[in-house]
Amino acid sequence: MTTSAASDIRYDPYDVEINADPYPMFKRIREQAPLYYNETHDFYALSRFSDVNQGLVDYQTFSSARGAILELIKANIAIPPGVLLFEDPPIHDIHRKLLARMFTPRKIQALEPKIRQFCAEALDPHVGSGRLDFVADIGAQMPMRTIGMLLGIPEEDQEAIRDFANEQMRTEEGGRMKAASDGMVSGDIFGAYIDWRAEHPSDDIMTELLEVEFEDETGTVRRLTRDELLTYVNVVSGAGNETTTRLIGWAGKVLAEHPDQRRQLAEDPTLIPKAIEELLRFEPPAPHVARYVTRDVEFHGTNVPEGSVMMFLIGAANRDHRQFGPDSDVFDIHREPRQHLTFSVGTHFCLGSALARLEGRVALEEILKRFPEWEVDAANAALSPTSTVRGWDTLPTIVP
Repeated sequence: MTTSAASDIRYDPYDVEINADPYPMFKRIREQAPLYYNETHDFYALSRFSDVNQGLVDYQTFSSARGAILELIKANIAIPPGVLLFEDPPIHDIHRKLLARMFTPRKIQALEPKIRQFCAEALDPHVGSGRLDFVADIGAQMPMRTIGMLLGIPEEDQEAIRDFANEQMRTEEGGRMKAASDGMVSGDIFGAYIDWRAEHPSDDIMTELLEVEFEDETGTVRRLTRDELLTYVNVVSGAGNETTTRLIGWAGKVLAEHPDQRRQLAEDPTLIPKAIEELLRFEPPAPHVARYVTRDVEFHGTNVPEGSVMMFLIGAANRDHRQFGPDSDVFDIHREPRQHLTFSVGTHFCLGSALARLEGRVALEEILKRFPEWEVDAANAALSPTSTVRGWDTLPTIVP
């Protein structure tokens, strides 16, 4: 069934009211229009877990090479090499391997003491103040310092770099991503750092990228060009900030609404890793991802023609009762772990997933040590006006 058979079912990624709480509509689409078509913006959407999982794995049919965001695919702009999210194998695999060596389990685990230090330095000034903003005071601070340290960005410049990365994702209310009209933003802002690192190597990602040799798609063994370096650093900077910031914001909101579960976490921190997994499932920072359809394909008795845009509704799939049981719309830190799609699956599985999980766990441990109770100051909280990620721009809370 598509929208033609259920005309009151409507999902619009630019609709601010729908995005404030998309889950009731996601549920209706999932059950009544499992292949949904939006005539206004000319895209199809899949919402059931099995369909979304299958589609994300099938990069031959659902290509990332024109972008992974509806407005980028529609704009059909040139994508610079090195934007991993917007590439297909085999070139994607070549570029991914270069970054994968910088996100090994050993390297990620070694970051925990510094991440904990960053959390403590962000949180301690607010003890006794009666207020804590989960975004401004911790969510926008610790991930920025962590990825800045990894890249080799000086601390005094990290806020400007974070704000630059965030601005690329922002849209006006009901509007579209700037890159769709302005073209992909270059990483020129990182040029001075790359030039400095070329003369002063260190133990950071930028130095590794400057020095690494690899075999490219033509079989040539070479180093990255300067433009490729700029793109890589730009991608890592943006991805390293956004998801964890949103995750920490949702932790503040969801755990305020489930105080009994929050108190269990404060009393037994060993439950926190499962709580992070449930938060990722329950409120994914990126509720949808889009692909370009390379060939005719059929879902639920309807043909999706080559050249279409397919949107995979991650937020809907993550609450599909077929995968997560009859209580899939319930937040439950004791839920038995089952695969969710927040970090994608297959060739585009998130390289930084282990880092995001570590940051989320440590942040929640440190928050609960200092602030086991809080209430959201709803009148002053604000959702981010973007069609690409969903989360809080500000989430002030009242703490005892």
